[in-house]
Amino acid sequence: MSLQLPRALLLPATLLLLAFVCPLAVRAQEAQPSPTPLTAPPPLKLISKEEHQQLDQTKEAKERLKLSIELADTHLTKAEQLTMQTEYEAALNEVGTYNALIEDALENLSSLKQDSNKTRDLYKRLELALRSDGPRLTAMRRVTPLEFAVWIKKVEDFARAGRTEALNSFYGHTVVREKNSPEKPDDKPKETPTPQTPKSNQPFRE
Repeated sequence: MSLQLPRALLLPATLLLLAFVCPLAVRAQEAQPSPTPLTAPPPLKLISKEEHQQLDQTKEAKERLKLSIELADTHLTKAEQLTMQTEYEAALNEVGTYNALIEDALENLSSLKQDSNKTRDLYKRLELALRSDGPRLTAMRRVTPLEFAVWIKKVEDFARAGRTEALNSFYGHTVVREKNSPEKPDDKPKETPTPQTPKSNQPFRE
């Protein structure tokens, strides 16, 4: 003969059982670490064949740098547009091309005569471009998922380092010249104090 509980007692017993089991299940889920998002593959730093041909056809360093900055700005603008459309992978590829163009510009400037005023002016022009690109990269990174944003952060750091390199190259010649500058004509030589005659050697006066 099986023992059956009245329905009046069965419902409270079931509720008590659920009240005991549910917190255990919740704690077990909380104990498990949240999954870490996978990092997207790094963007390829590639310059297209057509853009390479455009750069190689420029004969003057000034024109080549101008074209490099314009092409880099075009890819960065495209990356911003793709980010607003939530096409993060395509945007990351545009950022990679931007990185490649700026890196190519820095390498080309480093091959020029460094103590030339023309070269220093080119470095300043690149520094101004990178200064305006920094906030754009930061704004884009902040609205990009983490798996893509980590690579945008690296390009952001690269642009900051490139700006520092351009500034150092711009001011480098001036700093060296000031360090080795001759003594100013207004600088007077230090006067040597005249030694006083000892009291024992002074003549006696009545």
